[in-house]
Amino acid sequence: MAFLELGGWSPAMVVLDAMEKTAGVRILQAELNDQPGVCLKLTGALAALEAAVETARRVSKEMQVAAVVELIPGPAEAARPAYEAAPDLSPLIEQPTVQLPRPSGQTREGIMNEQATFAVGLIETQGFTAVFEAIDTAVKTAKVEVLAREKLGGGYITVVIKGDVAAVRAAVDAGKARVEGLGRLIAAHVIPSPSQAVLSLLPPG
Repeated sequence: MAFLELGGWSPAMVVLDAMEKTAGVRILQAELNDQPGVCLKLTGALAALEAAVETARRVSKEMQVAAVVELIPGPAEAARPAYEAAPDLSPLIEQPTVQLPRPSGQTREGIMNEQATFAVGLIETQGFTAVFEAIDTAVKTAKVEVLAREKLGGGYITVVIKGDVAAVRAAVDAGKARVEGLGRLIAAHVIPSPSQAVLSLLPPG
């Protein structure tokens, strides 16, 4: 098992995408906490997890995002009830805090397939007004579609957009420039051809 805690939903999706593209690992759960942050729980063969963990450390460092990355070879079965959390719902953020990936056969608005041919963009802020202004600017800048939004504690919110790579890059760049003075920009990323693990965790729009 590999466990990763990152300070933000957007950087967590970027790291997850890189890990899955590096090695054959599988996302078990993503659990939200109020650092705010996200704990990713992954399983797979030991060699694959080792490669994925190294990728996670590298990508986190490149993004300058604080991350706790730990690999536990052969986790004890008796420990499973502690790390495999039951689904729940937080009344504070009005959404589940334990995210389970949808099976690959279950599509979300037709976006899950063998190889995504589009990009997703993520803008994460601390402050709702900031992200709403950013996304309004983004969709006015380029032909992109708003897919979803994700809330954490502490006023952190991420909005996810979809489109071709050039459009998403232009939209994210324009959107993040609008955040200053309205809130704090946590992250702004573009993921070309997002992995199935990322797509399987996209929240409802």
